Amino acid sequence: MIRVVLACAAALALASPARAAVDIEEVTSPGGITAWLVEEHSLPFTALEIRFRGGTSLDREGKRGAVNLMTGLIEEGAGDLDAQGFALARDELAASFGFDAYDDAVSVSARFLTENRDEAVDLLREALVEPRFDEDAVARVRNQVLSIIAGDATDPGAIASRAFDARAFPDHPYGTSGDGTTESVEALTRDDVVAAHEDAVARDRVYVAAVGDITPEALGTLLDDLLGDLPETGAPLPEEADYALEPGVEIIEYPVPQSVILFGQEGLARDDPDFFAAYVANEIFGGGGFESRLMEEVRVQRGLTYGIGSYLVPKDHAALLMGQASTANASAAETVEVVKDEWARIADGVTQEELDAAKTYLTGAYPLRFDGNSTIADILVGMQMDDLPIDYVATRNDEIEAITLDDIARVADRLYREEDLGFVVVGQPDGLSTTN
Repeated sequence: MIRVVLACAAALALASPARAAVDIEEVTSPGGITAWLVEEHSLPFTALEIRFRGGTSLDREGKRGAVNLMTGLIEEGAGDLDAQGFALARDELAASFGFDAYDDAVSVSARFLTENRDEAVDLLREALVEPRFDEDAVARVRNQVLSIIAGDATDPGAIASRAFDARAFPDHPYGTSGDGTTESVEALTRDDVVAAHEDAVARDRVYVAAVGDITPEALGTLLDDLLGDLPETGAPLPEEADYALEPGVEIIEYPVPQSVILFGQEGLARDDPDFFAAYVANEIFGGGGFESRLMEEVRVQRGLTYGIGSYLVPKDHAALLMGQASTANASAAETVEVVKDEWARIADGVTQEELDAAKTYLTGAYPLRFDGNSTIADILVGMQMDDLPIDYVATRNDEIEAITLDDIARVADRLYREEDLGFVVVGQPDGLSTTN
């Protein structure tokens, strides 16, 4: 079954005719695996993006870091090939594979030439279905993970992030790093890695997007060849995460000249009816440009930091509205106060000028994302995981344009609650102390 939808992004700006257009086809393989496809035959290669829902949140009790370690080992030998043999076979095909693990997904990225497609897919299939997990590879990749964990232990940004997560979600996998701890990773065995693979890599949680020189029929065959032998089901997904961060300020003393400041509170789920309004409101409040209120008040007017921003974080089982800044220890207290003031002020609404500027930027920037096969494939697989319709590319900018001042006022009043705002500050901030 193939369903073709013309998905065209809105114009870059009202005065510009530039558009981003992609024809998205929904392809279902003979074996029942679904993917989204954009055919692009101008170059003889294909980008393939695969996601398995669950990610590091599927770590078993006492096995934190197992899914992350497993993901790092997938390419370290498969079938009859050890790590060196697998790498040589991949390079001879001029293919590239990438594997990563996040809170809510294991990702697989593949790029291959049309002339080598069958061989590249066969090799990737072995990595996904028949990974070796040799003991020497387990030891080598474990040491790499331990090195990352050791580095994060001395990085103020990582310390702040992990402290914020631990306070926000103390009873959920979100509350601890998916990398695991030194102790948990050192204790992981090959059997734990095999179990993590069984839990995380299965057909009942797979999402696929392909962009490039491949037809729907060829993609259907590829899907069954590549994924048809995976286990039908994986481990149950975790429960919803209860948000528990206390309002106020938490100081983590650390001997650095600048303080890292994380701030936030509970956010909105991606499928919340107010999500688009919250997205636009955040662009006005603390989006990436110099026009945001936080940038204007904290950097431009006061010179307290080089950069500051806020962002929505809609995870699968929780949602956050967060922000981050780094500033000299002597400026940390003032920076926190300005953030609090702006957090309270946006709850009173925004101006029409601010709203118009945010819409112009967000609708104009969107088509620019569609700048290559790999990027488009990544966007499409993300749309699937967010349960967005296949015509979202065509309707997204219309959703942005439809936001009104009343919508912003409603969502800002709902979302920006100064009394619930929590801060984690890592450094030696002058004039700032723990208040929660």
